[in-house]
Amino acid sequence: MKILIIGGGNMGLTFAKSFLHSHIVTHDKMLILEKSPVKAEELKKLNIGTVYGEPGPYIKEADLIIFAVKPQDCVTLFKGLKPFMDDQQVILSIMAGVKIETISNALNTKKVIRAMPNLPAQVGVGMTAFTSSEAVTRIELVMVQNLLNATGKTIYVESENAVDAATAISGSGPAYVFYIMQAMIDAARKMGFSLSESEILTYQTFRGAIELYNKFDFSCDEWIQKVSSKGGTTEAAFNTFHNDALHLKFQDGLKAALRRAQELSEEN
Repeated sequence: MKILIIGGGNMGLTFAKSFLHSHIVTHDKMLILEKSPVKAEELKKLNIGTVYGEPGPYIKEADLIIFAVKPQDCVTLFKGLKPFMDDQQVILSIMAGVKIETISNALNTKKVIRAMPNLPAQVGVGMTAFTSSEAVTRIELVMVQNLLNATGKTIYVESENAVDAATAISGSGPAYVFYIMQAMIDAARKMGFSLSESEILTYQTFRGAIELYNKFDFSCDEWIQKVSSKGGTTEAAFNTFHNDALHLKFQDGLKAALRRAQELSEEN
């Protein structure tokens, strides 16, 4: 199988390295199209595959083409690619908000998979939700899922609406976690800890909580009860959270992210 990755930015490079590291593809079967001359030269030095600067006949050689570019670049990109496309090639797009129908019509191809990975894919613990057009076969779906699993965990969803929802939850999710971590670090600083002490207190707390959640079969609510004691410090914190309706405000933020994801889909 030959794979062409279009876009040599963070996610494109993450895919290339992950596929090679997992021995899913060999260097001679990895193709990368990067239009920035500076980035293209940097990619060549990494020796992760054959790097091209412009579309060309080599595109027809690819069994799978991965779009890892910004959505605002897609219209110009599609025009340059269309003359070299084969309608039996499988397209995997991680362009936020760009619909399967848009890609299919622009490139005259029916086999399109749309996915939403997140930033932790860069370190092999990403979360990706994906869906596909009806023309994609089960074998092709399994092939793509195996590729995506090289960057973490995946779930197949039935509709593009669910991909938009995953964008609001797992796609943007790491930023929410960092936001809460920063709030805890800032609070620790105000309580007299140094920056390094504040960071390790916060980091290890998050890591430990995730390990507990993964190791035992308790819900988040059950874990909260295990940490809390009547009249204790945790209860005091949660009384403030509840009084400020923090839970509902946080959900409102996720709903705003979903609305924006849906707006982007409508624009494309």
